[in-house]
Amino acid sequence: MQRIIALCATGLLLVGCAQKAPLEGLADGDCTGAVVELVNNHISGQIDALAAKDWELAHSFASENFQANVSVDDFIAVINAQYGMLIKNEGYEFSECTVAGNTIKQEVKVLSDEQEFSLVYVLAVDGSTLGVDSAVVSRVDPQVNA
Repeated sequence: MQRIIALCATGLLLVGCAQKAPLEGLADGDCTGAVVELVNNHISGQIDALAAKDWELAHSFASENFQANVSVDDFIAVINAQYGMLIKNEGYEFSECTVAGNTIKQEVKVLSDEQEFSLVYVLAVDGSTLGVDSAVVSRVDPQVNA
């Protein structure tokens, strides 16, 4: 019986290893299931770290290129000057996600100070690594209270 369990466990490990990672072989167009989940978790991690003012953790969600060129101190200054809505967010949700080459764009709506901010996150894909390159505020609307 123990041999059967061991064989089944080994089989599951091999099947798991054979599965393609979500970022391998990305096709241009709309993001698909595993990619959507990975991107949303990555951006959520950064937004949650910003809300907690855990600057080093938030900076770690950036792409390698961004981290190499923007120090944590400069990152803090930019966030405080332009992205206060992420620090004081009252919630956020994800909408359209698209892939073009090694770039993923994810639209995020953030509620903060009775306003809804629409941001477009640009993430770089480098092999199996995902990192935030930028986030651009594309629209600000008063929050609608229904």
